Amino acid sequence: MKRKPREPKSDKLVNERLISMAYGQIGMMQAAAGFFTYFVIMAENGFWPSTLFGIRRAWDSNAINDLKDSYNQEWTYKSRKTLEYTCHTAFFVSIVIVQWADLIICKTRRNSLLHQGMTNHVLNFGLCFETALAALLSYCPGMDRGLRMYPLKFQWWLVALPFSMLIFIYDEVRRYILRHRPPGSWIEKETYY
Repeated sequence: MKRKPREPKSDKLVNERLISMAYGQIGMMQAAAGFFTYFVIMAENGFWPSTLFGIRRAWDSNAINDLKDSYNQEWTYKSRKTLEYTCHTAFFVSIVIVQWADLIICKTRRNSLLHQGMTNHVLNFGLCFETALAALLSYCPGMDRGLRMYPLKFQWWLVALPFSMLIFIYDEVRRYILRHRPPGSWIEKETYY
């Protein structure tokens, strides 16, 4: 309430700084979480990242039922596709996990969440609902046929947590610097949206 309202003719609702934060900074961390989770699951199942490049033609070939992984284990077409769709599901779940931090950091632009707290019950319900929906899509029978989503091991849900923590800490540091620098500083010009 202390801020003046936005000038509708000159102040854009979506500006370059917001796009930079959403896609260039936070978005890159979210994408990294998804890809890291994908590669962790592939590696746990025998496909090291170095062996994945250039394998698409053989991977998608229905005629190849003896594709070898990094440990020389043979994979059938069906088992490869199950692994691939499991990785897709894990990518989706990892995005949900990092969206927890993204939603929480969007609560305030300057104040620390540690001082503000989590008293918004609608937001808290949204976090729980988002997670429950991801679990339902992953574990509900029949999802493998319709949406090609497969159940995940519990530890695969945890792979994205460090990225979620990184996003939260990154934004807490950004807000700390904003609060302790004079208005109009470089950090405010580049990251305050």
